[in-house]
Amino acid sequence: MPDPQIASYASWASPITSDLIVASSIGLGDILTDGRDIYWIESRPQERGRSVIVRCSQDGGPADVTPPIPSDSQGAVNVRTRVHEYGGGAYLVSGGVVYFCNDADQRLYRQERGGSPVPITETPSKSRGMRYADGVMDAARGRMIWVREDHTTSAAEPINTLVDIALDGYGRSA
Repeated sequence: MPDPQIASYASWASPITSDLIVASSIGLGDILTDGRDIYWIESRPQERGRSVIVRCSQDGGPADVTPPIPSDSQGAVNVRTRVHEYGGGAYLVSGGVVYFCNDADQRLYRQERGGSPVPITETPSKSRGMRYADGVMDAARGRMIWVREDHTTSAAEPINTLVDIALDGYGRSA
């Protein structure tokens, strides 16, 4: 055992740092249900703070829905919206299909169970400055309704509107 050392109040170095405490802490939130399945968002510090959709079915344990970070770290799916700068409401699920906003390009994606994410809003060159959040499903009309924040105008503040987006990705303004 090392010899004890005397130090003035709050001047000693602790081996317990804030980085050590949060490095393996997983944040949980945005819980949704779809039939008997439960979905949630996990924020993972060990994956550079990436947020992942996780599903737990009644007949199995939890499993990631969104794909893992590729080894080259390009194209990583990070489920997060930047609407109103703080995010929230970045995904919804219906009939086993997940719809989410990806942080890198703020586009909406559709991902069927076992499939890969497919973008359903405009390409980045056309959607630059568009952000989506707080989607709700309107299955009877084959659409989703989202809050869209438009940063492409010359207005001092972004323009917020409700938009409906067909489940196949062809949007119409509501």
